[in-house]
Amino acid sequence: MKTKSFEIELLHNVDKEFKDDFYKYSKTLEYSKGSCAFSSDDLLNYFYIVLDGKIKTYQINFENSKEQTIFIYQRGDMFDVISLLDEKPHEVIYEVLQDCRVLRLPIERVRYWINNNPTFNKIFFPYIASKMRYIEDLATELSLYDVKDRLIHLLIENLNPNNKFKYRLLQNLSNSEVSKLLGTVRHVLERVLKQLKSENIIQTSRKNIRVKNFQKLLDKTTKMLLK
Repeated sequence: MKTKSFEIELLHNVDKEFKDDFYKYSKTLEYSKGSCAFSSDDLLNYFYIVLDGKIKTYQINFENSKEQTIFIYQRGDMFDVISLLDEKPHEVIYEVLQDCRVLRLPIERVRYWINNNPTFNKIFFPYIASKMRYIEDLATELSLYDVKDRLIHLLIENLNPNNKFKYRLLQNLSNSEVSKLLGTVRHVLERVLKQLKSENIIQTSRKNIRVKNFQKLLDKTTKMLLK
């Protein structure tokens, strides 16, 4: 049933010929939490689409052990689009944050669809554009805003169903993972969470941040933009 509902989301209004071809070449795989399931060599041969669960991709500075989460893939997300498009290894690390299922597709078949199938392109290129906007937002926030402002924006977008890359992103994420997503460290994040709790804006529990006063959060966003 989950695969069927995924099919409706991803292949909505897609002709039967392409749908049959798509599933002819796809294979469903499962990965457990904590596994590093995708190597650079693997991503030169296969393309993946997440069915459920969460997978993060990140970079690490081995001199100081600082991590920056670049992206957390959720249901419907595709990777690795960089290796798909430039045919070169992508030097990032992948880690399964929650037990997941993915569709695996031969990367050469996906390249064939890009070059020859308008149906696939109607799915693929809007996704690429959305992902580019996400990366642009990430770069802007890391360079222009402090941790508190970045967290406030993330909390708002986490509630916004129109933002597919951040909607419901924070569910079941530890403070450690949230801090890596924001480009900071855990103790700094927890200090900011404490401030927002003292203002009665949020409530926290294990792996959960609940917004209690959305209007106050929006007001803080307005002040952030006026700085």
